[in-house]
Amino acid sequence: MDPVTDMHPDRSSTPERGVTPGGRLRILIVEDDFLIGMLLADMLEMMGHEVCATEATEAGAVAAAAKWLPTMLIVDAQLREGSGISAVDRILDERAIPYVFVTGDIRGVRKLRPGAIVVEKPFTDDTLLSAMQLARCKI
Repeated sequence: MDPVTDMHPDRSSTPERGVTPGGRLRILIVEDDFLIGMLLADMLEMMGHEVCATEATEAGAVAAAAKWLPTMLIVDAQLREGSGISAVDRILDERAIPYVFVTGDIRGVRKLRPGAIVVEKPFTDDTLLSAMQLARCKI
């Protein structure tokens, strides 16, 4: 599979799992650094996806996932209030959804589910795109 073709709605003719009608992913960002959250949202929207919400806490992430039913999660593993890892665990207890962890300290990431996709900050849009494609293949 070609990640560019699969991730950009204008280049894909068949809908895939985790893609909204029209081919766009509906993404929930969980990031406690405001600037990084904004940059991630801009990057994802430039890729053609919809950011349904950006949350900074574990509790906010779980509530937003229940409200917006995103088709992908982009999650900072380490949050100031709660844990991105725990948020993903709680969300996945309700339904299967592809997710990618982003972190500034990959050595500090512990207790991940088997097969979790982790991207270390800083990263490029190509790195994030590849990680998102991998995550979608695992669901």
